[in-house]
Amino acid sequence: MDELLLDALARLSATVETLERRVYALEHPASNHQSALETTKLPSIASPSALPPPSPQAGGVFSVVGKAMLGIAGAYLLRAIAESTTFPRAAVVAIAIAYAAVWLVVATRVRKEARFASIAYAGTSVLILVPMLWELTLRFSVFPAAMAASVLAAFVFVSFFLAWNRHFSAVIWVTTAVGSTVALIMAVATHDLAPFILAILVMAIASEYAAAHNRSSGIRLWVAASADIAVCALIYIASRPADSRLDYKQVSEWLLLALGPILLLLYGASATTQTILHGRKITFFEASQTLVAFLLAAWSMLAFASGSGSIGLGMLCLMSSAVGYALVFARFDATAAQRNFHVYAAGSAALFLLGVYLSLPSIWLLLVLATAAVVTTMLGVRTEHLTLEFHGLAFLWAASLSSGLLVYIAHAFAGTVPASPRGLILMVAAAAVVSYAVERRFQADQWHHYALDVLSAILAVGATAAFLVYALVRLAEIAITPGASHVAVIRTLTTCALALVLAYSGARWRRKELAWLAYGALVFVASKLVFEDMRHGHLEFTAVSIFLYAITLLSVPRSVRLGQKTKGLTG
Repeated sequence: MDELLLDALARLSATVETLERRVYALEHPASNHQSALETTKLPSIASPSALPPPSPQAGGVFSVVGKAMLGIAGAYLLRAIAESTTFPRAAVVAIAIAYAAVWLVVATRVRKEARFASIAYAGTSVLILVPMLWELTLRFSVFPAAMAASVLAAFVFVSFFLAWNRHFSAVIWVTTAVGSTVALIMAVATHDLAPFILAILVMAIASEYAAAHNRSSGIRLWVAASADIAVCALIYIASRPADSRLDYKQVSEWLLLALGPILLLLYGASATTQTILHGRKITFFEASQTLVAFLLAAWSMLAFASGSGSIGLGMLCLMSSAVGYALVFARFDATAAQRNFHVYAAGSAALFLLGVYLSLPSIWLLLVLATAAVVTTMLGVRTEHLTLEFHGLAFLWAASLSSGLLVYIAHAFAGTVPASPRGLILMVAAAAVVSYAVERRFQADQWHHYALDVLSAILAVGATAAFLVYALVRLAEIAITPGASHVAVIRTLTTCALALVLAYSGARWRRKELAWLAYGALVFVASKLVFEDMRHGHLEFTAVSIFLYAITLLSVPRSVRLGQKTKGLTG
């Protein structure tokens, strides 16, 4: 078959050469006649012996597969020798491992264009090693789990070393994908998870090191998934009651605490290296894998660090948040490296929130959150970083939720009027007012600017209105004992007055969010008349509420025009 193909190629080459000569003769009629005659001659067929020798890949797929089958036959021969007890089993095992390594060397030394051969020989090496390890560990119990895991890790590590300059992607995909998968399966089969998890972590280190040197073949995703599954399985099994995991080998407490943070350190350091040292954009894989590693580390610390686990994790989060913020504003520019800037900034804010909730008591928690909200907002305004202002808003809403301010606002306008606000609620409300007051005034019509303004204004205006309702109810108590009808009228009066003030202020200072809140207040009063005044109030009090609402509907447009007119006179 090879000779027929070579013969056909020779005929085709000769025909093309003849056509070229004829075209040349037509374009150059003055050329000598003999040369033109020569172009009419048909080419003679070269004999096979005159053709150049076939290339080393002339054998094609069959040659490669045949050699690979010879390698597997040698593996079976070694297995038969091992079972015969003619030779010491340890010596045969050493020879088998060396034999697999030889095929790995062959896979990395074939011609660069011979990708199929490289994959086939790497697969042969894997098929020699993996069944042998499986039988020696699970069937013959010659290898302990730690030894089998060490051999797998060393095999993958050697494959990285050998394939670094040639056939890297082909060889590494075969050896590392199979090695990490087999390690995961053997961890479950042997009921000894720790050694194989450490082996997978070695493979992960090798794949991340390769990625840092621009040799990422995509295998890091496979290895990371194997590491995540293995660590998650270990934490889950170890956290179950002792009588439900008797078949599994006991793992020391320090190792249970260390594996999650080691995984986090590995992928966190890899992402930092890629973005900080090499100036690359952080990928979805790096961001998501770092998040998964953090969740596993947090789970292990909370599950196995008795008592102090949450505090230790909280302090770790706060320190990581400080480092993250430092990197964000020292290394990344919000315009040139937007993805890195926003990913690191969002991660730092999330770590800060998690840290304060885990490590601080309630009073200090609210004090820190309120202070952080004001300081972060001011820094955002001063440095013109909208991201910091959003972080301040997030801290403020977290403080409002934790302090009970949101519940207080809801009770002030629906249900029983709350008692005197606690000092912590007043502190958070003051932080909301200050944060809204110092925010930048955006003129561009962009949704995130409006979102920041509206969400900040809701807290400041809502807290102010709630305290006003509480104050008016307490003033009414001087003369009468307020009932449901009195409280309903007070709420209507407060909301209508607030709508007028917001409409004027929004037009006067060009704060669109205040005008929106004014119209939102009108909608709220309309629903309140239906669900509160008309259901629980006396007719005369309901009439008062409706009258106040009607006057407000007529006055809001005039308040807007008055604000615009005042703005024009002072502008």
